[in-house]
Amino acid sequence: MSDDEAPKAAGSTPPAEMMEGLYAELRALAGGYFKRQPEGHTLQPTALVHEAFLRLARQDPERFADREHFFAVAATAMRQILASHARKRRADKRGGKLAQVTLTNLSLEDPSTAVDLVALDDVLERLEKLNERQARVVEYRFFGGLTVPEIARVLGVSLTTVEKEWRRARAWLSMELGA
Repeated sequence: MSDDEAPKAAGSTPPAEMMEGLYAELRALAGGYFKRQPEGHTLQPTALVHEAFLRLARQDPERFADREHFFAVAATAMRQILASHARKRRADKRGGKLAQVTLTNLSLEDPSTAVDLVALDDVLERLEKLNERQARVVEYRFFGGLTVPEIARVLGVSLTTVEKEWRRARAWLSMELGA
């Protein structure tokens, strides 16, 4: 199931109320993401959140089944915005000095490491062709800050399945990124 097609959850928060309460959470998520990046990043958390929120606001609020689904879609939007910004910056600097993505970078336990968003985006695109669910798990955890239980609800799978997919995706990413 793609992030665009999640089923409506019974008893979910009304979409308009949900959208109003999620901006601050997105801002906090972006702030946490940027703390893991090197100083001098030219895209600020507020700009990222504004652009992502504008993309999401153009959507029909009824399409978001619940909070987790909103953050899953937001994770995809933020990944696209960050990767596009990094590509533009890399092109502007003719390669720039970007850090390599390592398995540690994707663990979410080490906030001091930086990520080459272009490399990560390229690898995630390849993973998506091989195993879409694993790519979504990485995207939702890394860019969306969703927990394993939240991802399980969004994807409609068990906690065990998400944990297995996370381990497999990290192993594959490690091999692809040479970590």
